[in-house]
Amino acid sequence: MTVRMDNVGIVVEDLAAAVEFFRELGLELEGQTVVEGEWAGRVTGLGYQRVEIAMMRTPDGHGRLELSRFLEPSVIADHRNAPVNALGYLRVMFAVDDIDETLGRLRKHGSELVSNEVVRYEDVYRLCYVRGPEGILIGLAQELS
Repeated sequence: MTVRMDNVGIVVEDLAAAVEFFRELGLELEGQTVVEGEWAGRVTGLGYQRVEIAMMRTPDGHGRLELSRFLEPSVIADHRNAPVNALGYLRVMFAVDDIDETLGRLRKHGSELVSNEVVRYEDVYRLCYVRGPEGILIGLAQELS
């Protein structure tokens, strides 16, 4: 049996800001479209829906991130300010070459460290969580080798 992760999805309010944030991180915009209709709602269980989607791809081509802005139906819950230990909370981890340089670029987009520091895990990684636009939580990991 073969299983391959296709993408991780994040619902956002400001699609353009989210796209720019992830571009700054190093992802590439693969495509952008509007998905709508009753057929799409059968997949999600929402009925008729209209969603603007931007598909982002990691430079190595192995990972994708789907950013979605719901036009119909309206968003009904907001988890952006939930603590990182909230049930069902989403965090995506990205491996980067230089965590300090990456943080400098992301700060231009309003990102902030969750714990105000980059933590060293033994002699293996430097790690941190960052909140980006709309409180999106991502992790950054720099391998130390």
